[in-house]
Amino acid sequence: MSEFSRGRWEDWPPAKPIRVEGGIKARSRRGAIGEQWWSRRFIGVLEASAIGGRLARGRSYARAGQVLDFRLSQGKVTAQVQGSRVRPYDIRLGVLPLTKPQWRRVTERLASQALFRAKLLAGEMPHEIEDVFTECGTPLFPRSATDLDMHCSCPDWGVPCKHLAAVCYVLAEEFDRDPFAMLAWRGKARDDLLTALREIRPHGSTRLPGAATHGGPEVTESGGSDAPLAECLADFWSARLSPARLRALSRVTGPSTPELLLRMFPPPPVVVRGRDLAEVLAPGYEQLAAQSGPVGSPELEVP
Repeated sequence: MSEFSRGRWEDWPPAKPIRVEGGIKARSRRGAIGEQWWSRRFIGVLEASAIGGRLARGRSYARAGQVLDFRLSQGKVTAQVQGSRVRPYDIRLGVLPLTKPQWRRVTERLASQALFRAKLLAGEMPHEIEDVFTECGTPLFPRSATDLDMHCSCPDWGVPCKHLAAVCYVLAEEFDRDPFAMLAWRGKARDDLLTALREIRPHGSTRLPGAATHGGPEVTESGGSDAPLAECLADFWSARLSPARLRALSRVTGPSTPELLLRMFPPPPVVVRGRDLAEVLAPGYEQLAAQSGPVGSPELEVP
């Protein structure tokens, strides 16, 4: 009788997985996996429901490249994980996507906040986005592992098993690489979200007179009026924010402020000397951001 024919099978030493070539290897080589706050929040849900040493073995699997054929789509992640058996195990990790009305509420709430809107359009993920989802009654992250549909074809009774854990760690690093993957998993692709943010006018805003007369994007300005342009020239260029407020916002948003401002809306259909208007304006915004004095004090040079 062999030494493994007695006792509980779950107490046996774990079998070594079959090494594979071309698997997805986690970038993190030691310690925790998940660099950004949103990735850590997701991993926190997994770790809160961990059983025994399965998470540690899952990290080892992820770092060794045992995860194969990883695919992320709306509400679902599928993958294969090569274990100790010849045939890889099939993995499914599901989450309930938001409905269209839920996404509409979330998108309108995000569009109503200029800073959220600007950061998302610039490819950044504001920390407050989690609060927006919660306020809309649709938490961004699973509250516990029970909110996830986790399935693995291996015989392990524990959920998550090490194979599921490996896929979760690979998913966390995918969230690190592209935070919009987290939103796509919940049902809204990056391009769809950004298009919606550009199209939704914040509450109380109006279309600038003549903004869409040349086939360009619909530009809005909070607190504007529908009066003809000729009747509001005196106030057309008036500042909506004081210089002190602008400097405070620049300290909050950091060095990406010029990029955020330029990406608030799609570039207007204006060409200056064969170049897009946004490209022409970029050096001026950079000089404004670098200037420590009052806004508007530097002499801007437009190429």
